[in-house]
Amino acid sequence: MFQIRTDLALETREKFDEDHIEVKGVRVDEERISPEIMITRVFIDTENGAKAMKKPKGTYITIEASDMMEEDEDYHREVSGQLAKVIETMLPGKKEELKILVVGLGNREVTPDALGPYVVDNMMITRHIIKEYGQYAFGNKATSQISGIVPGVMAQTGMESGEIVRGVIEETKPDIVIVVDALAARSVKRLNRTIQITDTGINPGSGVGNHRHAINKESMGIPVIAIGIPTVVDAATIVSDTMSDLIGAMRESAQLKSVGNGLAGLDEIEKHELARELLSPHLNAMFVTPKDIDEAVKRLSYTISEGLNLAFSRF
Repeated sequence: MFQIRTDLALETREKFDEDHIEVKGVRVDEERISPEIMITRVFIDTENGAKAMKKPKGTYITIEASDMMEEDEDYHREVSGQLAKVIETMLPGKKEELKILVVGLGNREVTPDALGPYVVDNMMITRHIIKEYGQYAFGNKATSQISGIVPGVMAQTGMESGEIVRGVIEETKPDIVIVVDALAARSVKRLNRTIQITDTGINPGSGVGNHRHAINKESMGIPVIAIGIPTVVDAATIVSDTMSDLIGAMRESAQLKSVGNGLAGLDEIEKHELARELLSPHLNAMFVTPKDIDEAVKRLSYTISEGLNLAFSRF
């Protein structure tokens, strides 16, 4: 059965719009911050909407920043500021009074999957300082009690990330968990240019078909906010999109117009399944990432960690 391989609620909603299908129980709100920054909020309000979207009920906020691949510190600082504002609206109380656990999911040995660990590396960790010296350690500047952990992946630890996080929660008693992970996108244009923030938690590995135990409020017992950036896209999706462009070009050609018109009769599902057959058997499970992913992940990890530091600290 054909399914869009994406972690972004925005892309799932767009697919329904393309097919002219109305999904009840799902609302969308858009806010243009600047010519290069757009914030879209997708609200899944009902079980019917959740079933159609194949995502839990909750709020999914997407920050689309078209220039996030550029080495522009001022621009990244602006994106971090917007991220901080979004996070603050989702907190369950006053941030100065919260104990926050930041979890960096992923494998730092695999660059497209290293976003979470890199973010934790760049975080301003304060729990140990506050526990030792109290808020006076920061003068009159109130700050949240922040701790961080990088649980690794099952191949490294033999344990589910959710099991490790749940054990840390039981021991340290945080008020909220912030989970950071790399995601998969449906569209190449959103790779490394989109940040999704949601209050529904996360299923590690779901974007690449590697489902693990969910990290959410139901499994952890406290609110979970998930933050992610898509770093990979399904190879079959790229072939399918290229096929659509090729068909469009053929229909404009006098010599190939009849062939293009014939192929245009294929719907999205048929084109995607054809792409998978063409890629079989060795490439149909392949995911693709940009060639400069090493620098991109490092840069984007700073953008997210700076947003978190802005949201929780007053330095």
